[in-house]
Amino acid sequence: MAPPAPPLSRIFAELDPVPSPAPEGRVGLPALPEREVHVSGSAELSARPDRARVSLRLGSRKEAAAEARSSVSRRLQYIAHTARLHGVPEENMTVTEDFSRVENTYQMEAEVCFIFSDFGKMQNVCNLLIEKLGTSITISPPHFYHTPEAIDNLRRHVCVTAVGNTRRKAQEVCRLFGQALGKPLLIKEEETKEWGGHIDLSHSADSQTLQERIENATAYASCRVFAVFEIKGKENRRNKLL
Repeated sequence: MAPPAPPLSRIFAELDPVPSPAPEGRVGLPALPEREVHVSGSAELSARPDRARVSLRLGSRKEAAAEARSSVSRRLQYIAHTARLHGVPEENMTVTEDFSRVENTYQMEAEVCFIFSDFGKMQNVCNLLIEKLGTSITISPPHFYHTPEAIDNLRRHVCVTAVGNTRRKAQEVCRLFGQALGKPLLIKEEETKEWGGHIDLSHSADSQTLQERIENATAYASCRVFAVFEIKGKENRRNKLL
C-alpha cells in the first residue's frame, strides 16, 4: 500500500507583484517585478496544562442505613463548604453517590470531582481537607490537562511567532546588504509539529511530584514557514542610525 500523501501546506498570504504598465502610446512588455528576498524561519513554544481534575472518595458502613448516609453527608457538606470558601464554582464540582447493602450492614460511598484552573488554590483546598478530615477521605493525585482553547491558542501563537522570526531574519539579510525590507509577497507554512501533553498512567506516576506531573502534561508545538518579501531599495540612512 502506498504511504499517505503529506498534508498540503497552508498559504497565509500571497501577493503577486503588480507589473508596471507600459508608457502611454508605447507597446512593449511590462517591467520586471521588484527584487525579492526568500527566507525560512521557525519557532517552538510550549504550554503548561491549564486545568487539573482531582477526585475525592469517602464512604461509611453502618448497621443502620440512616447512620451510613449521615456520616457521608456531613463530610460532603464540609467539602462543598470548603470549596466555596476558596472560590470554586459550583459547576466545577460534581458529586456521585452509591448506596448498597453489604451482608448485614449498609454502605454509603461518594466521589467528589473538582476541576481547578488555579493550581495554587487546588493545593490549598486539598491540604485543608486532608488536615480536617484525615484518613476518612482519599484524594487522588491531580490529573492535569489542556482545554481545546489552550491548544488552539498554542497553535496560533507558534505560527505567529514563526512568521515574526522569519520577518526579522529577512530584515537582517536586507540590512547586511544595505537594503530596506518591503511588504511580504508570500508567507507559507511548511511544517508544524505537536508533541507532549500525554499523561503517564503507569504505577510509577503515583510517586511523581506536582511539578513533575505538570511538566509531563506540558504540550509543545513547532512551526516552520517560508516567506518571500519585497526589497524596496537602499535603506534609509536616517532609519539606520535609529
